[in-house]
Amino acid sequence: MRIAADPHGPEFSMLSQYLDHQRETVLSKTEGLTREQLAQKHSPSELTLAGLLYHLALVEEDWMEVRFAGLPDREPWTSVDWDGDPDWEFRTAALLEPVQLRSRYRAACDRSREVVFKSKNLDQLSIKALGDGRNFSLRWVLLHLIEETARHAGHADFLRESIDGTVGH
Repeated sequence: MRIAADPHGPEFSMLSQYLDHQRETVLSKTEGLTREQLAQKHSPSELTLAGLLYHLALVEEDWMEVRFAGLPDREPWTSVDWDGDPDWEFRTAALLEPVQLRSRYRAACDRSREVVFKSKNLDQLSIKALGDGRNFSLRWVLLHLIEETARHAGHADFLRESIDGTVGH
């Protein structure tokens, strides 16, 4: 269920609440759709709702668990040849059932929340560094996830409307 962020809350809570709002927006755009509908492409893009869900599960797991917390990669991501197939999660998502896609994304979000809960504060630095060698803060990764999720929530709005005409929040 989508809940608006508390306009008077502390920064830590507001960032988490804004991210949760975007996560729920993406999930709401996929509710009630079949596997075929989730895999439906809309020209000229190759993007699908299934691909968005799987991609966002990867994003949550990679940024929060692996890069920030230093936990090991999970399957299926560890077995993917990303150089040979950089869009693997978008391409293979069509093979998964809606409940698998939603469950994977929800579980990834839950584990991200757990990482946040165990963190000391918003200034805590990541275990792994960015490509330029700098570590990033919890604040930075939360903002990054808000940006990434909100961007794809916008894509999901258009995709869902193209599938069955459903619009709205």
